Amino acid sequence: MAFLDAMGATRAHAECGTLAEAAVEPRQQAASDSAPMDNVRRGTEHWRQLMSEQQRAGLDATLRQTPFDLNGDLVTLRSGFEEAMSYIPVADDVQRTNLTFGGVGAIEVSIDGTDSDNVILYFHGGVYVIGSAAATVPLVADLARRTSAKVITVDYRLAPEHPYPAGVDDARAVYEGLLSQGVDPSNIAFSGESAGGGLAVALLLAIRDAGLPMPSSAFLMSPYADLTLSGSTIIDKQDVDPLFTEEVLRRRVGDYVAGANPSDPFISPVFGDLRGLPPMLIQVGSHEILLSDAIRLAGRAAEADVAIALEVTPGVPHVFQAYAAMLDEGEAALNRAAEFLKTHFSVSQR
Repeated sequence: MAFLDAMGATRAHAECGTLAEAAVEPRQQAASDSAPMDNVRRGTEHWRQLMSEQQRAGLDATLRQTPFDLNGDLVTLRSGFEEAMSYIPVADDVQRTNLTFGGVGAIEVSIDGTDSDNVILYFHGGVYVIGSAAATVPLVADLARRTSAKVITVDYRLAPEHPYPAGVDDARAVYEGLLSQGVDPSNIAFSGESAGGGLAVALLLAIRDAGLPMPSSAFLMSPYADLTLSGSTIIDKQDVDPLFTEEVLRRRVGDYVAGANPSDPFISPVFGDLRGLPPMLIQVGSHEILLSDAIRLAGRAAEADVAIALEVTPGVPHVFQAYAAMLDEGEAALNRAAEFLKTHFSVSQR
């Protein structure tokens, strides 16, 4: 309605401007001509804001109906999660190819008709105990479409059957496998959501310390980067986070950490020295308890002279990009991420 009201005001304003046309100076006329469009712009922006608020409220309500429960039997949790993710539609032109790198499974996702040397190496979330490459296909297919790159999404081993450092080892095996196939590191970018975002940074630290070449960039969505759970928003944001609580996360920390130190930078990259890492884009919502993980990780990167962009989107939940089909902020964030990735592919290849 606000948009229609603005259109009506525009028409009335235009009629008044026509009657007075002969009496105004050229500069005044230009200002008068711009006023109707200013009204349209203000009305359109107000309409978009209302739509965005409705989208965020609807998503929040939906997520609160089915809170993320990690307290049950893992076999049941995993099968239920995979079944739920299997209902998300994937376009007919999305191609999937099963791959193996050093014994680690992965899925290559591409869009029919695209041909690119660029590869996004992707790591799924699930607090290191649930999730799979297959479950990420709807989201990574979106990334593939927006960037015209191939995405290789990794089935790293899960805890507690395979605690740290299994995930880091598997991630490194796939990256080294790509390099051994002759893929230039400038054609590779890392990406991941939640635990996968933390794993992507842990992999960057591991390959840096091993003297391996760096990829072109890294795009991280709501990274789970502190398994000590010491960030302030772990508690402060619990009321507005529709998915997670401190208790839910703490329930599964030990599964991945096992006997290791949770502040080890390869487990919790917020405690790492990030010098020498490639440009990074971190996106996070203000309505999630992992907000402080993203903020501190970005701060550590900035202190280490890493080119870092941190985007905090107000009022949206954990990995809000996955809801791009129903959330304008998710759509806009993926568009910005695609531009970031494409820019650094091209810069690295000059």
